[in-house]
Amino acid sequence: MERAFKAFKKRLKIYQADAAGSMAPASHLSGARPTITGITPPDQYPQEVWDALVAKGKLKKSGKNTYELAR
Repeated sequence: MERAFKAFKKRLKIYQADAAGSMAPASHLSGARPTITGITPPDQYPQEVWDALVAKGKLKKSGKNTYELAR
């Protein structure tokens, strides 16, 4: 379960970096937060793992098969 959570965080970070890189020039200087907060989890892990992470409070469901980090 920990490996799945780590994979989720890594994928989220990649998507956020990609979104930040495609924004307007010098947008990294404005301090704007990434707009991507929820993603579809990696499909290497079964649905039961993601449900267990939600039950533990590490993730929260934000739509159909979309999760975000619980804060």
